[in-house]
Amino acid sequence: MVPRYSRPEMTAIWSAENRYRIWWQIEVFAAEAMGRIGMIPAEDAATIRAAYDCDALGEIDIEAIDRIEAVTKHDVIAFLTWAGEKLGPERRWLHQGMTSSDVLDTTLAVQLTQAADLLIAGIDALLAVLKRRALEHKLTPTIGRSHGIHAEPVTFGLKLAQAYAEFSRNRERLVSARDGVATCAISGAVGTFANVDPRVEAHIAAALGLSVEPVSTQIIPRDRHAMFFATLGVVASSIERMATEIRHLQRTEVLEAEEYFSPGQKGSSAMPHKRNPVLSENLTGLARMVRGYVTPALENVALWHERDISHSSVERFVGPDSTITHDFALARLTSVVDKLVVYSERMQKNLDRMGGLVHSQRVMLALTQAGLSREEAYMIVQRNAMKVWESDGQLSLLDLLSADPEVSQRLSGDQLNDLFDLGYHLKHVDTIFDRVFGNAD
Repeated sequence: MVPRYSRPEMTAIWSAENRYRIWWQIEVFAAEAMGRIGMIPAEDAATIRAAYDCDALGEIDIEAIDRIEAVTKHDVIAFLTWAGEKLGPERRWLHQGMTSSDVLDTTLAVQLTQAADLLIAGIDALLAVLKRRALEHKLTPTIGRSHGIHAEPVTFGLKLAQAYAEFSRNRERLVSARDGVATCAISGAVGTFANVDPRVEAHIAAALGLSVEPVSTQIIPRDRHAMFFATLGVVASSIERMATEIRHLQRTEVLEAEEYFSPGQKGSSAMPHKRNPVLSENLTGLARMVRGYVTPALENVALWHERDISHSSVERFVGPDSTITHDFALARLTSVVDKLVVYSERMQKNLDRMGGLVHSQRVMLALTQAGLSREEAYMIVQRNAMKVWESDGQLSLLDLLSADPEVSQRLSGDQLNDLFDLGYHLKHVDTIFDRVFGNAD
């Protein structure tokens, strides 16, 4: 976890304080359930619950727990030893019939669901900004590019609507991944419930807002976690996709949009004129980091028999780092889109730059409708288009086609002029927006 790329609310989820609080909840809820079903004395269970309700732990003394762990070499035992000091003889019932993974895995499930809730809220904030800016630029014409080369006209609103649709899918994926990882396992040493009743697990799951793991060994199966972190990788790729688009649009030769450049901001220590897409570049790097955790999470699925510990060290990195980084990236992208400076006049200028080449397909189709084969029509339009291309847009495709007898004998001047109407390309924008946003207007 790098403080520069961290936000307090997400960071707090992975703090030792939060982790120990969840451990304490699990132990208390377990004792409570055991008291109800007669596994331990009901009065002792009530005393443990009362200690929870009055916050007998108080401030978590992390240094004290660390000192105990230095001797025990076991984090759960160290915590239980410290927490037990807050109780009387009833402390003997803590962790009854349970194994460390019951506590650790269920805690991780709680932390991941807490993190997922923040990430889903982050996507919601991004979606709101994307929708607002898409509607703002619904009919702002710009050039569509394929292979980075001018293709045909689109609108800037359509670019943002595409991103909105993509992040809507990502939201669904993240909700599904959250549900998949939100399971509780309190099943004992090898998952057989030999020393702990399944009703204890059910009680803890309900108290923590989790579902019960159908079959746990000593651990919750790691395919659930792999899917969660793989989903973060997909969302990170969508973040990078949009960041890359903004970086390209901000290039000096394009300059159709750029990140907000605040008063007093500096772009270069050497060149005072520079205004760089540093936030989008940063997002590209953060996306790489989030995706980098996917492979270790996938490799955690294959553990020995009922359990080994090879996954544990991985998750101490993957859990906090991927979610904290992801949370920061979503917030940063939301801010970038919210403040993005859009140069609509430059968009129009770039659209017109290549002498009308963007209308070549429509002319070709009109010639086929006038009786030429597709091959003949393509050849006629292409030979004129290449002259415009080689002139770097100084020549006009409309002028060249108007002077071409193979065109003029099939299309009148008015017909040809109509084929260069920009509005033709935008006539279905409303249909696309309705698909994405419904009746957003």
